[in-house]
Amino acid sequence: MFSGGGMLSAFFLPATVLVMWIAAPLGWVELTVYDSFAALAHHFVVRLGLFGFVSLAFFHWAHRFRYTLYDGLQLYHLTDLIAVLTYGSAAILSLAAGVILLIL
Repeated sequence: MFSGGGMLSAFFLPATVLVMWIAAPLGWVELTVYDSFAALAHHFVVRLGLFGFVSLAFFHWAHRFRYTLYDGLQLYHLTDLIAVLTYGSAAILSLAAGVILLIL
């Protein structure tokens, strides 16, 4: 999950930033209206892809944050607690994302 989330984030985030924050304000591309994005988001395959992307990104964050706490702050004595909190929060956030995508 760590490498999948990192790869997807590294692949899609720069393109999103380029299109939405650089190319669109400079007039290089014209962004479509909200209705087009909303219609696309109502398709089941798109929702499934968004869920996978968001879930993998959450677990990538959890893994990075866990080892930042271990190595950076030297909190080795809280190994089990940190693992439960980071991966548990990633699981809860993934579940919340799934619920949001279902009721969208």
